[in-house]
Amino acid sequence: MFCWDEAKFASNIEKHKVSFDLAALLFDNLVAEAVDDRFDYGELRINAYGLINGRLFVCTYAPRCGWRHIISMRKANRREINRYG
Repeated sequence: MFCWDEAKFASNIEKHKVSFDLAALLFDNLVAEAVDDRFDYGELRINAYGLINGRLFVCTYAPRCGWRHIISMRKANRREINRYG
């Protein structure tokens, strides 16, 4: 189950041209997950890597009350494709 902030949903589409609505497809074809510990976010954040139509995507989410609260979703960059693709 997924949830998200509507303002963040809109800004993600503007910035990355990717809708959070695609998250279910990513998790159906999950490749890997890694904890995002680059900063102290005040909560656990996880980067999930999965394939959508053969293309690797990244979904950053925080587990909240049994839900995946989506923070960001985008196409994977070259480094991520080399590592997880």
